Amino acid sequence: MRTHRPGKTIRQCRHSAHARGAGTQSRNPPLITIGTPMLWTLFAAFVLIALLVDFFAMNKQGAHKVSIKEASLWSAIWVAVSFIFAGWLWWYLGGPQGDEVAKAKALEFVTGYLVEKALAVDNIFVFLMLFTYFSVPAEFQKRVLMFGILGALVLRAAMILIGAWLIVQFHWVLYVFGAFLVFTGVKMWWAAGQEPDLDNNPALNWVRRHIKVSPVYDGEKFVTVFDGVRMATPLFLVILLTGIVDIVFAVDSIPAIFAITTDPFIVLTSNVFAILGLRAMYFLLADMHERFHLLSYGLAIVLIFIGGKMLLIDVYKIPVAISLLVTVAVLATTMILSLRMPHAGKSGSAYPFKGRKGEEED
Repeated sequence: MRTHRPGKTIRQCRHSAHARGAGTQSRNPPLITIGTPMLWTLFAAFVLIALLVDFFAMNKQGAHKVSIKEASLWSAIWVAVSFIFAGWLWWYLGGPQGDEVAKAKALEFVTGYLVEKALAVDNIFVFLMLFTYFSVPAEFQKRVLMFGILGALVLRAAMILIGAWLIVQFHWVLYVFGAFLVFTGVKMWWAAGQEPDLDNNPALNWVRRHIKVSPVYDGEKFVTVFDGVRMATPLFLVILLTGIVDIVFAVDSIPAIFAITTDPFIVLTSNVFAILGLRAMYFLLADMHERFHLLSYGLAIVLIFIGGKMLLIDVYKIPVAISLLVTVAVLATTMILSLRMPHAGKSGSAYPFKGRKGEEED
């Protein structure tokens, strides 16, 4: 018969709520986690294998345009794997025996995963904007997204560690996270439907001034020789900008997941599973961004709700199940309304970058 393995011990997890309430008695209460060395090792091995398989498959296939069928298949696989992991975690923690911790942690993972997956949709639309602006050939987009995913994984892991440490050391950081999420949600609501202006983007203008960029692509190369001068290719510039996008979205998403759970293992695993399916989801949604034109409003509402949940954490703890229901209901409603109320503008009007004005400047 199996015994419980998790982090601090199951008993400490069960009494974590009491530990939080006793925060005034303990200056720096320990962060409760179910993560054991074995769990962390198994998860790290899974991520490494998944990335290696993805890399080998990408190199074997070469540069090619990803079809909707291929994107749908891989998206379904990643979503299925994520929910299989949630089921396995529930079983591993003693779910069949009715363990409350198993149910709570599985629910936290699913809620965190759905929130991060929803935020990833907004990330995808920004990637689409970049690819459209720089006229990235469809067959090269997969390679750019792979580097974007690697960057996102590294950044999320680092920021989760920093966030977890800050929460342990300074409880008031939760209020900062909550206020930031509310501010981000309000800002997203007001910005929804507005046309982004990459021509005046500070990061892009800085890169143009400091890096010589070739006006043409050279296959999947990042560096080329143009007119006898060694330059970076537009593909390198796109990868650099996707890294900046990764940082911006990591700043938004990390506080959001900490509003669901402060367990570092659940925070990291839900983030990673949401990111691993990002590339397939991009190709699935790239042609449907106009159909879900109201989704940004739904994401804004979710961020405001989660931020409010975090601000009320010492007054009233909103159950994770309620957070899950609100997230699913809001996103489903905005998607259904988007389909029932078609976008009135021209197709692609949200991303009106047909040329690359920067080429003329270079």
